[in-house]
Amino acid sequence: MKAMILAAGLGKRMRPLTDHCPKPLLPVAGKPLIVHHLERLREAGIHEVVINVSYRAEQIIDALGDGNAYGLRIHWSRETAPLETGGGIQQALPLLGEAPFLLVNGDVWCAALPAQHALQGDDLAHLVLVENPPHHANGDFGLAVGRVNQTSTERLTYAGISVIHPALLDGQPQGAFALAPLLRAAIDNNRVSGERYTGPWVDVGTPERLTALENQLKPKQE
Repeated sequence: MKAMILAAGLGKRMRPLTDHCPKPLLPVAGKPLIVHHLERLREAGIHEVVINVSYRAEQIIDALGDGNAYGLRIHWSRETAPLETGGGIQQALPLLGEAPFLLVNGDVWCAALPAQHALQGDDLAHLVLVENPPHHANGDFGLAVGRVNQTSTERLTYAGISVIHPALLDGQPQGAFALAPLLRAAIDNNRVSGERYTGPWVDVGTPERLTALENQLKPKQE
């Protein structure tokens, strides 16, 4: 299985830290945030990774190169302007191929990526869900007997980690568009499975949460 890391965002919520440094390269516990992802992907047995880049793309490409230093092969998908989640994935599909792939948001940190999940039947996606963090108390989706829904009273938060079948994007026009509406439509058609991840996970979306993650990891570095 290949993986894709979404790393083309402008990082507006992380300003001023991202005024001169793209968000994926912000340091956490002595290494860029995106390097934590690369290490977890290798640990999960994935060896080919597609990364989409736009804002300060050359800085990211220069820092990571071909991925050999991390035991991976990196393919780059350059966007002249950010294409949002769906458009970015669509442009990268020629690099990803026709098989399901692991998708990881570039602005989350996870202690371990869950084991590679094979989609069942005609499923279009498998979502990793976590307990709702304080800044997202209402959550995103429900989960019942391994199926994701939008009707359960108990809600969980999408972790920014999923397995996606390329067919999820069938029929979409070229250009910028969001992935979320496609996922919600697939969920309503009962074509999305899910799991609850209970390990350490952080949405590194603001400078404050970046600092909190740094403090959380610091004892492990001493």
